[in-house]
Amino acid sequence: MIEARHLRVLRAVARTGSFSAAARELGCTQPAISQQMKALEKSVDTPLVVRSGRGMQLSEAGRVLLKHATGILAGLSAAEEEVAAIAGLRAGRVRLVSFPTASSTLVPPAVARLRGTHPGVRVSLVEAEPPESLAMLRGGECEVALAFRYPQATGSVAAPAHGTPREARAEANLEAQQLSAGADWSDLVATPLLDDPLVGLLPAGHRLAGRGGPVELAELAEEQWIAGCPQCRGHLVELCAGAGFEPRIDFATDDYPAVVGLVAAGLGVAVLPGLALESVRPDGVATVAVHAASGAPAVRQVVALTLPDLAEVPAVALMLERLAGAAAGR
Repeated sequence: MIEARHLRVLRAVARTGSFSAAARELGCTQPAISQQMKALEKSVDTPLVVRSGRGMQLSEAGRVLLKHATGILAGLSAAEEEVAAIAGLRAGRVRLVSFPTASSTLVPPAVARLRGTHPGVRVSLVEAEPPESLAMLRGGECEVALAFRYPQATGSVAAPAHGTPREARAEANLEAQQLSAGADWSDLVATPLLDDPLVGLLPAGHRLAGRGGPVELAELAEEQWIAGCPQCRGHLVELCAGAGFEPRIDFATDDYPAVVGLVAAGLGVAVLPGLALESVRPDGVATVAVHAASGAPAVRQVVALTLPDLAEVPAVALMLERLAGAAAGR
């Protein structure tokens, strides 16, 4: 096998014309140069140098190998420099996948701070909700995925009330199963960012709108509901089941301004993550804290996820650190 150190010796011998001169150039002994040249000739099974008088010159095979050695050594040098730049955070790449509310709240300050201290690190962003974002991470389409899960979720939904259409029961159970499956992070490295409280949205004139304290979900059992993304909808069904009722979901939309508009028009109530309300003006609605059946505040856990091997990459580790800093600074 041809080794890079042998090619460097061959190049020095060709440039200087002797083993002793090559040894001086490379800072080693003449016998060491001779031994490495013998090892290289053994690897290729042909002589590479020809003695001529008091000097030496390359054989035809030596000239061919030197031609390729020049490109190989240049490529290795460039590779070493690029790797050193990445290790020293003078270069690198981090591909982020984030759900929309984190994209508008946590990602901007984190990326801005990273670029301010390490402008050579390139960061890109695409949006996807879990579990799609986790599939992208495991599939090598990104280095860091921002995701969320609900600590109250169990993956099962209590039996709906008698008379509920079969299609609605099947949909609720499917959403709960997807919720549970998408929250399996056992093969990933998770950096906790924050607990995002769920906030209840009520029409401004609602009977509970003026309450100073939190609202129990059971108090909203008779309301019409407006639900969000499939995972959020599955969690809403689970929370309400834990409170002893099945929500009547009349509207479902991933668009948070649409949710606010529907609630403001008096068409139902909703529960949104706190991060979502930072990007939406809740005009015409009242916001209230929401407690689950256990009496604890309803929250979702927001985390940054990566693969174990990727967690050791300097640029990825720095991105995780900046995301944690952005969350802690809220």
